[in-house]
Order: sequence, then C-alpha cells, then structure tokens
Amino acid sequence: KTDEDGEPTGQAMDHGGYFDISPLDKGENIRREICLCLEEMGISPETSHHEQGPGQNEIDCRPGDPLASADNLLTFKSVVKAISARNGLFASFMPKPFLQYSGNGMHVNLSLSRIPALGGLTQPGDNLFAVPAPEAEQFMAGVLERAPEMTLFFNPTANSYERLGRMEAPQYVSWSKQNRSQLIRIPAATGDKARMELRSPDPSVNPYLAFAALLHAGLDG
Repeated sequence: KTDEDGEPTGQAMDHGGYFDISPLDKGENIRREICLCLEEMGISPETSHHEQGPGQNEIDCRPGDPLASADNLLTFKSVVKAISARNGLFASFMPKPFLQYSGNGMHVNLSLSRIPALGGLTQPGDNLFAVPAPEAEQFMAGVLERAPEMTLFFNPTANSYERLGRMEAPQYVSWSKQNRSQLIRIPAATGDKARMELRSPDPSVNPYLAFAALLHAGLDG
C-alpha cells in the first residue's frame, strides 16, 4: 500500500497465500488489468495467481527466444509498476521486501531445441529436455559448474542474499526433479514443455547479462 504522497508504506495489500482467491486475494483484478495491457503490447501472459507471501503475485508469460524474453521482462516490470501505481499501490521487485516472508524469485525456464545435422534423423525442434538427451544433461552440468561466477549476475544486490537459502529459495548447487531447495529443478512437464528451471535469479537482474551468462555456461558444458 502507499501513503497519501504515493510512497510505499511497507504494508502489504493483502495476506493471501499460494493460489488463494478472493476475498483473501486482493490482487486478482490488478493482475487481470496487467495481463490485458501486456496482451495489447504483444506480450502473451499464460498464467497468473497469488503467491505464498502477503501481497505477492506471479504472472508467467509464454516462452520466447532469449533476446525477446529479456526485452519483454523490462516491459513487463514497467507495466506492473504503472498499473499498480494507478491503483494506489507500489509494486516492489526487491528480492526480499519482507524479511519474515517469502522472497521474490525470477525463475528462468529454459528449453533446448536440436538443429539436425545434414542427413540426421532428428527432427527440427526436438526438445532435448523431453528425453532428456545427453546434451541437456551436459548443458545443466555447465550451469552448475559456473554457478559461483554467474551468481554475481543472477543476484546483483545485497538484498538478493537475504532471499537465498530459505523458504524454497535455492540453497544447494545441484539439481532435482522435485526439491525446490536446489539450484536447478526439472518440472514435471513433458513433451514440448519439458525444460530446466533455474531458481536462483531474482528480479533485480539485468536480463541481457543474465541470459547471456546462462547460455554460455550451458554451452561450455
């Protein structure tokens, strides 16, 4: 919430929890307004819901190539801030705005598609995480190996480190199919939606640097 001068008060707009609905979730109409605005701007939101923390919301957009995704992220943040302000609220993208509640992560979901060699049997667009293929495992190994160096880009503020290691934020440089305390999680999705989820980045990132570092580390693997 904001005060009479439009400055943030440090008081959350609601005390809803994960996937709560009205009346506990007071952000539903604002999320809808944000999603409609994004669609008008050519950005395609897929899902939206209330998250675990008070006043904490999530909007997920459809996948795109790295450069378009980075562009869309900066546009998304501007839209969220503008529409929140229009509704008398302040939208914070701090990694840990409330020390006693869940922090704000920016999970990066990444799929890899194979470009077949001449005469190869693989079809264009085959998702390497659907099998998973050895290349997908090697890509994840490269990300895990380079995690210490990349953390500077994924978590660039002092506040970033108030979030890590608790309340489902990653604590270990490893991967898992279910455990949310790992750096990389493999969601249950299959087929074209199979992917890896990098759980350490937060919304304070420069997405162009972060996505470039992620791709280079994976290719190194």
